[in-house]
Amino acid sequence: MKKRLFFILAIAFLAQTANAQLFSKERLANLETFDNRFLTWGYFLGFNSYDFKIEYEEQAQDDNTDILVENQAGFNVGLIGDMRINRYINLRLEPGLYFAQRNLFFPNFEEERDFLRETKSTYIHVPLLVKFSTERLNNFKPFIVGGVSRSFNLSSNEENPQDNEEGQFRMTKGTSYFELGFGIDFYLYYFKFTPSIRGVFATSDELVRDENPNSPWTGNISSLKTRGVFINFTFQ
Repeated sequence: MKKRLFFILAIAFLAQTANAQLFSKERLANLETFDNRFLTWGYFLGFNSYDFKIEYEEQAQDDNTDILVENQAGFNVGLIGDMRINRYINLRLEPGLYFAQRNLFFPNFEEERDFLRETKSTYIHVPLLVKFSTERLNNFKPFIVGGVSRSFNLSSNEENPQDNEEGQFRMTKGTSYFELGFGIDFYLYYFKFTPSIRGVFATSDELVRDENPNSPWTGNISSLKTRGVFINFTFQ
């Protein structure tokens, strides 16, 4: 429910802003030569909602082993480097710092110290994206964006010798993703403002398993992969 609300609010914001620009009486073109630059720079602020996609071992599918994931809104901040390929295509590098938290609730436990694992993550996230834009309309220009990325989880606990028996949930430090999203460039008087929404999907298993192969926390998990939604506001 929280993730649906996150999506709906983001899409409503983009639609409302685009509608205001499209039907505005103002027709003066701002920053007319901005898109002719070969290189441009900027920064972004935003929000994220991280989740996990969990797959289980076949022999455990009929058991009461499903893990509940509670995702919470996080915060993003970073820089942008944009290289113009042609009139419609740009190559973008967007390194950023992402703060996120997910709570995992494991079944068949009675005490909170056993059934709850808080996974607070601080990611250095580095995506390489290709941006495909439409023609500029008045002072805005819609686009779609896609690409690949790599993140480094500074809070992964990967090298921690303690595992879930001591209350430590561990994940790998490095993860690869593919990303897909859309947004709208708005050409204001002094700068270009861009709200966008993007989905991210991990391509590798991130779980560091407990020493005990029959661990009630990790023994029945075949893969655990991050997926998430980013809402960023870019200033260039």
